Amino acid sequence: MNAEIVVIAEVAAEGWPAPVSLELIAFAKSLRRNAAEPIRVFLPGIGIGAAAAELARLPGVAVTGIEGESLASYSAEAWKEALAPLLAARNPRFICVSHNANGADFAPGLAVRLGAACITAVEAFRIEAEGPVFSRSILKGKLQMEIVPEAETAVVTLLPGAFRRGDAPSSPMDKAREDGTNTTQNEAVLLPEEFRRKAIPPTGATTLKEKKSEVQGDRAGPPAAEMISVPDIPLKTRPLGLLPAPDEAADLAAAEVIVSAGRGIGGEENIELLRRLASLFSRAAIGASRAVCDAGWLPCRYQIGQTGKTVSPRLYIACGISGALQHLAGMRGSQCIVAVNRDPQAAIFRVADVAVVEELVSFLPLLIAACRKHREGAAEAGR
Repeated sequence: MNAEIVVIAEVAAEGWPAPVSLELIAFAKSLRRNAAEPIRVFLPGIGIGAAAAELARLPGVAVTGIEGESLASYSAEAWKEALAPLLAARNPRFICVSHNANGADFAPGLAVRLGAACITAVEAFRIEAEGPVFSRSILKGKLQMEIVPEAETAVVTLLPGAFRRGDAPSSPMDKAREDGTNTTQNEAVLLPEEFRRKAIPPTGATTLKEKKSEVQGDRAGPPAAEMISVPDIPLKTRPLGLLPAPDEAADLAAAEVIVSAGRGIGGEENIELLRRLASLFSRAAIGASRAVCDAGWLPCRYQIGQTGKTVSPRLYIACGISGALQHLAGMRGSQCIVAVNRDPQAAIFRVADVAVVEELVSFLPLLIAACRKHREGAAEAGR
């Protein structure tokens, strides 16, 4: 069996490598038996030469860009058709995919085509004598399930945010580890500063059908990204593009304080309590878990988490949220997390800076009254 580990990377809308791709590379490096084992990165899309070249600057990885008109917009059919023969030829040990909307869409079908195992929503693993033992949350994060792949090849989807970024490394694209973590968790690769500030300009690299070419990076003597062109793929569905989000969605990204609702608030009628609390802060917004949006208590544009918005406010107040990793992936970057839940075993308390075990309908009115009293006292003192 080939010891190679493959990462399926993605390009962000602005044209640079998506942050989750760097998490996947850190995850793949942790999976290696030794540092000499190769990491191969496949990057499907069109006009991806610059993004592929930047990923090729990472140490210890070899990058292959896969370009074709059928890959211009994401399509599970197209990605499976383009990736399956390349992966079958390489027979890798692991294929690492993000457990986002795209990855959860195409990864199971890709595993079926390859006759591979498929382990989804992985958030951690440990190394045993026989190989990695993967773990994922079940029952809203209250229990952990451990899984061992039995097939020679395994498609593994990683929950975004499971491998958090640490401090900036000495080399901008090198991996960084959080203090106090072991080698199988929380490894990080950081984008260079220019990635975070602006999009990479369009590349001038050329691709030749059925012939490989190289796209050089912009450093002296950089590694090269291999580019492969694929022919048009006949599809049974045709992507029509992405629709812009409503303007209200921008409120979450700009908010310094987010009051977020989970199913534990009890019902739609209690949303008003959260609105009253949010109104006490400037630049505040209301958010929600997927369960709340699925129940119709709030529109989907308020959803925070793996399949919703990713936010990093100064203060995140989680009201009745269980703390499943799918939700944590969207708010893990918050500077301060206050969690209110009547269940003392709720998983949200593992990441909370302040934990309140209480009924929402009892606690929130008291909190709102205390905040108002504090504001009034501060106003009186300022006169």
